[in-house]
Amino acid sequence: MSRALRVHQIDQLLHNSRLVPLQTFIDTLEVSLATFKRDLEFMRDQLNAPIVYDRVLEGYRFDKQNAVGKKYELPGLWLNGSEAYALITANHLLENIEPGLLSPHVEPLKSRLLALLASEGVDPDKISGKVSLVQKMRRQMPVKHFQQVARATLDEKRIVVNHHNRHTGGHTEREISPQRLVHYRENWYVDAYCHSKDAIRSFAIDAIESVVITTAPIKKLSTKKLDELLGEGYGIFRGKQHETAVLAFSPQRAQWVSKLNWHPKQTADWLADGWFRVSFPYTDDREVISDILALVPDVKVLEPASLREKLIDVMQRSIGLNG
Repeated sequence: MSRALRVHQIDQLLHNSRLVPLQTFIDTLEVSLATFKRDLEFMRDQLNAPIVYDRVLEGYRFDKQNAVGKKYELPGLWLNGSEAYALITANHLLENIEPGLLSPHVEPLKSRLLALLASEGVDPDKISGKVSLVQKMRRQMPVKHFQQVARATLDEKRIVVNHHNRHTGGHTEREISPQRLVHYRENWYVDAYCHSKDAIRSFAIDAIESVVITTAPIKKLSTKKLDELLGEGYGIFRGKQHETAVLAFSPQRAQWVSKLNWHPKQTADWLADGWFRVSFPYTDDREVISDILALVPDVKVLEPASLREKLIDVMQRSIGLNG
């Protein structure tokens, strides 16, 4: 945790309680006593924070009545990575939302967001020029189809969809019971029970070319059952049966790759020669292959052999097209 975030948390603890014991700071900040003391000294010297230690009550508190010098206040907006992403994403989505069901409610949401930013000392007009949210590989979809699928999901209605299979180029008609919407890598999917296949499937909504709502009863699964059936797959391709991919990365890329989160249940370790090894489960190799190709030539597929052979085949076919 950076000093900026620790200072912000110290400030919050002191504002939320009349007295804060030393151990509360240590446990909350997860730092040593020496680090906490340095942060306290920084707040007192640089920010003029009127923090005192009450020896009688054995805790720290603000003593604003006896404060001298300039007024104490934290500068600007203090955000961690996830908070900044959420805030900027919300602002970006509201600015670029297409006309639809939420149109009457968008302006009040914008006003609240702008009020929040203003209350933290941030000029909303400067956000677009100072922070950029880059969206990559976002596919366009008919608004009507998304609204129909979303409404059927929320209202628990069975639907018949005409679906385009990107891998075969064919079209299939599927009768499905939508279970939940999933936003993944800038695109929308619907997890649904497919009555045609008698199984759970995920459908890319932008690949749906028509939607018909039926009166047939929906087959509803609990969230727990849905998670159980989808299992531990990789990315959007999920299922109970899976393989385990074992990849190794060269010393040149190892430090960077070691910070990537491939899967919630991944395992990783450093090899003696400076290579970095990571293992994770997958049910379908298409997305795994795609992500591996992005890291060629600094990656080796150690296991399974079928994944290594598939990678070689894909690369050879690509060379044939571009040779």
